[in-house]
Amino acid sequence: MQELATEETKELTTEELLQNYDSIVEKIITEQVSLPYETITKDVSTGTGTKQDKVVQNGEDGIKEITYKAKYRNDEEIEKIEISSKVIKEPVNKIVEVRTKQVTTRAQTGRTAGANPASTATTSLAKKVEGITPKVKTLNASAYTASTCGKAPGSAGYGRTASGAMASPWYTVAAGSGYKLGTVIYIPYFANKPNGGWFVVQDRGGAISNNKIDVYMGTYNECISFGRRNLECYIYEF
Repeated sequence: MQELATEETKELTTEELLQNYDSIVEKIITEQVSLPYETITKDVSTGTGTKQDKVVQNGEDGIKEITYKAKYRNDEEIEKIEISSKVIKEPVNKIVEVRTKQVTTRAQTGRTAGANPASTATTSLAKKVEGITPKVKTLNASAYTASTCGKAPGSAGYGRTASGAMASPWYTVAAGSGYKLGTVIYIPYFANKPNGGWFVVQDRGGAISNNKIDVYMGTYNECISFGRRNLECYIYEF
């Protein structure tokens, strides 16, 4: 009779069973994350020109606290579920104002002067217009004197201007109808002349348009020597 071999079944202890399985651990963890601020732009410009930005409020990130339930197997995270969150600190938005820097340019209508020459001059004309902001134009200037006006010496109108006043060298200018009689004009080119380069529109001329002036000088030779030039003029209108 053949004898059958039997194999004994070995019972494992609880400790041995646990060693054969990976352990899973649950943890409650809390993390803080940054809440980025936003940048808000406000256009407060009123014209055209070169853009300039001004920061009126700096931005600052906020803080958010998030609580998770996490599971780990052999110290390796295998699951993470958010269970709650709260804002610890609200973000502060950055506010930027966009302005337009007004750019003055030379044009037919003129530009506003950056500095008023009348504020530093000492002549009576300068003092008269000290509180007025001048316009600056480049005008084509020529010269005239009594002998070039086509009037004979001794005649009723000889040397008399359209304003009724007698023409005065380095004081009187003739200008187009766009400039009122009595308008004060400062011409830096003539700053070393009598009256310091300050003139008054007292006369008219048939060939004088609004972009030209005729400066009254003392002699014919001065007029010829001057010729015709483009000059910067500060115009004070009442």
